[in-house]
Amino acid sequence: MGTPLETREAQVEEVLERLYEEYPDSTISLNYSNRLELLIAVILSAQCTDERVNAVCADLFETYETPEDYASAPQEELAEAINSITYYNNKAKYIRSACADIAEKHDGEVPDTMSELTDLAGVGRKTANVVLQHGHDVVEGIVVDTHVQRLTRRLGITEEERPEAIEEDLLGIVPEEDWQQFTHLMIDHGRATCTAINPDCDECVLVDLCPSAKPDADVDLASGEEW
Repeated sequence: MGTPLETREAQVEEVLERLYEEYPDSTISLNYSNRLELLIAVILSAQCTDERVNAVCADLFETYETPEDYASAPQEELAEAINSITYYNNKAKYIRSACADIAEKHDGEVPDTMSELTDLAGVGRKTANVVLQHGHDVVEGIVVDTHVQRLTRRLGITEEERPEAIEEDLLGIVPEEDWQQFTHLMIDHGRATCTAINPDCDECVLVDLCPSAKPDADVDLASGEEW
């Protein structure tokens, strides 16, 4: 079992330093060319891999270009276009509704505030944070996806469980200049090494800092369950 540093702030600082070195080119992995495409891609990415989303969006973005295109598309047609995505029927409904609001209430432009974005169907705080950061260059929060949830708990950075509570906790201990990259680094490390099942602790650059590290730790702090 690794030993976390004395304070959570020190733990975060050391984790960031090592992950910046490990993943120097860490960035968003969704493909998009404008704010609307980014919004659609992020909505589709919920509980679905970015690779699958990128594959679907390659054709989707050629068929639909404007908010009006999505809003006016028949539900069955749009659902069929994204039917290899998880929860495609619900996501088609969200996209049609969100795009109708963008067209009618925002002059066809993707909103640039947290409150306006989260008023759109299918857009929670996580999605809004991604759109603000990468579409509008506005960083006012930390994107908490499943990788961030898992790694911050495993590393002893937080004991919170819900994404909203984790984000609120992290905002007080992660330096503001690192809010955006913190998520990308966690995602890259979560994919490469600290996977949900059978993380590769032997190859982990954070193993000596991690209170969940196998084989010495008995419990995965992300789930609270025994390894």
